[in-house]
Amino acid sequence: MSDPSKTTPTPEPFRVPDGDLDDLASTLAKTMAEVRQHGVVLDRLGAEPTPAPAAPRAGAADPEQLDGPASVFILALGGEAYTVELAALSDWVNYLFLPVYGREISTSRPWCAQWHEHPEAVARLHALWLAWQQLTDAEAGLSGPSVWHRDHLDQTLVHLRAPDGPFAACTTSPTRPNHRVLTTPAPEQLGLAV
Repeated sequence: MSDPSKTTPTPEPFRVPDGDLDDLASTLAKTMAEVRQHGVVLDRLGAEPTPAPAAPRAGAADPEQLDGPASVFILALGGEAYTVELAALSDWVNYLFLPVYGREISTSRPWCAQWHEHPEAVARLHALWLAWQQLTDAEAGLSGPSVWHRDHLDQTLVHLRAPDGPFAACTTSPTRPNHRVLTTPAPEQLGLAV
């Protein structure tokens, strides 16, 4: 027979104050959006073939001795790894970055629809995307997005869309699309041996 003094009382129903419901709903919506975003990334990663390891360069360390990739930066990648990373970057640029931060094209803010053919633009946008991934993560804290805007986005836009930036020879008017990758100095011109 059970002892009536040792039975657990039925807990009282938990009520959330009405003022906190909006905060709770907002937090839940944010969490659900993050879960969907992670699902998209996981689906993409599951659908992509695992790239074959690149052949080591002469004088390079043995890949077996490395703890991981030497760099996650897109310019350090090659072959299939570069292609996969560029495709992921393109999704971020086309579906998040441009719709929110694209702004109007003008002579003082050129843009190129073929940005992926401009190495400097790829490098700057990839660095911006890496910082975005880190600073919009929940572990970055509540000020993470603000830090991303201040320390990364603003500076990237200044250089990327400058009249003398990587798109200087590209579209400066939406009605006259243009694309041209500017030539860079050859090593001989800089006095460097090849």
